Amino acid sequence: MSMRTLNLLKIQKYVEKHIALFHKQRLDFIKENFNLDKLLRHKNPYLFKAKNIFTAQQLIKSMADAYLQSGEETRFGEFMEGLAIYVCDMVYGAEKLEKGVGMDFKFEKEGVIYIVECKAGWNWGNKSQISQIKINSEKAKRRWGKNGKEVIIVNGCCFGNRKNRANKAGYYKICGQDFWALISNDDEFYIKIIDPIGHKAKERNEEFEIAYASLQFKFTLEFVNRFCDNGGIIDWKKLLEFNSGRKNNKREQNYKN
Repeated sequence: MSMRTLNLLKIQKYVEKHIALFHKQRLDFIKENFNLDKLLRHKNPYLFKAKNIFTAQQLIKSMADAYLQSGEETRFGEFMEGLAIYVCDMVYGAEKLEKGVGMDFKFEKEGVIYIVECKAGWNWGNKSQISQIKINSEKAKRRWGKNGKEVIIVNGCCFGNRKNRANKAGYYKICGQDFWALISNDDEFYIKIIDPIGHKAKERNEEFEIAYASLQFKFTLEFVNRFCDNGGIIDWKKLLEFNSGRKNNKREQNYKN
């Protein structure tokens, strides 16, 4: 299909709608799906001991910050990937691909078919995941390369300025400004989206921070009662028994000693 004009007003409305959803998910997560036991079971107590943390308040804040950050990065990555598909669809009529393909979307530009696996940042994936994208790339080329058109596989990364990797592994890794320019036909698009993303960020974050501070206070009181000595200092033995002790593993132990 022919290239269409990028409508920045529509993109702004899309961003504001979906970034609001991101903030709602953050708030809902700490209100509904966050509890002290889950926090203590998911974080490494040895790490925090090595950092010389000895009060409940320090420990709870450090653990909660680390736990929330990993979840936020995942949710925000999903937002960025959705935005990339929306932008490319507006300009080139991108087609979102089914999950089994292993790629996110495809579009045609100047007679070339581009098939994109979209990631939030450039530094993603372990060795196994990198190998999988190579396999998916070969499958995609065989599927869409039958009509004689050139097929280019792209690992598109929404931020970063790593040098674009050549097609040695069966695909191109294109990051940051170059990726947004590829799918939007606008070399400055990567800058134009920053203001809509930050729209009303202050108000939304204030609501989150109030709820988060209240939750940390609640967790700290509970932690002191369960895992601190009479002086308010962390009893690491109790904490490790809860986090790693065999008697607290609810699953049946099937291995042999």
